[in-house]
Amino acid sequence: MNDARTEEIGRNLAAVRARIAAACKAASRDPAEVTLVAVTKTYPAQDVARLASLGVLDVGENRDQEAAPKAAAAPGGLRWHFIGQLQRNKARSVVRYASVVHSVDSLRLVDALVDAAVKAERDTPLGALVQVSLDDDEHRGGVVTGLIEQMAESIAASPVLALKGVMAVAPLGWEPDAAFARLADLSARLRIAFPGADWISAGMSDDLESAISHGSTHVRVGSALLGNRPPLG
Repeated sequence: MNDARTEEIGRNLAAVRARIAAACKAASRDPAEVTLVAVTKTYPAQDVARLASLGVLDVGENRDQEAAPKAAAAPGGLRWHFIGQLQRNKARSVVRYASVVHSVDSLRLVDALVDAAVKAERDTPLGALVQVSLDDDEHRGGVVTGLIEQMAESIAASPVLALKGVMAVAPLGWEPDAAFARLADLSARLRIAFPGADWISAGMSDDLESAISHGSTHVRVGSALLGNRPPLG
């Protein structure tokens, strides 16, 4: 696929990769340590194919009703990251295409994912990250910080799930540096008990530099790659 849209995405991709490289250099990190997850919500499967042709194989979605048909239509060989709030009744669908769920935020969701993964007879365990509420607000997505280890233990106890690490979004009103420094501390705390849970999913189009400076391993970038579109209804 080689058209004007592919060229546009290619230019955006080059700019995002340059930002990641510069942020890694400033933090004395290897850019290879940071995975770019292209967030393709509201964009068609054709754009996923364009990204794949440009070498971007990690794709993020936050709504199953959009992600499931898109994953079916997109090229093979991609790693699908479910990054949005996940309702338990969607677990059976998500486990069919997702490589990892970034937004595991309740013990009931862990149970639903385990049940769905067993029934789907997956070839590989489903990756799972504990979504953390950095300001301990129980009314938004994420686990309060005091329950991170309990959530991690529940995930790690199942052979059909693989505990990968932590994910967070900077809370409204917080400076990104403060948010991502807190997440880095929580990640270090979790790795005392679970050394292999070394993913930190943090940083988006506007704040990826700050996230990388605090150890992010997976940045979730949408608008900087694909532009701005109105949200789906």
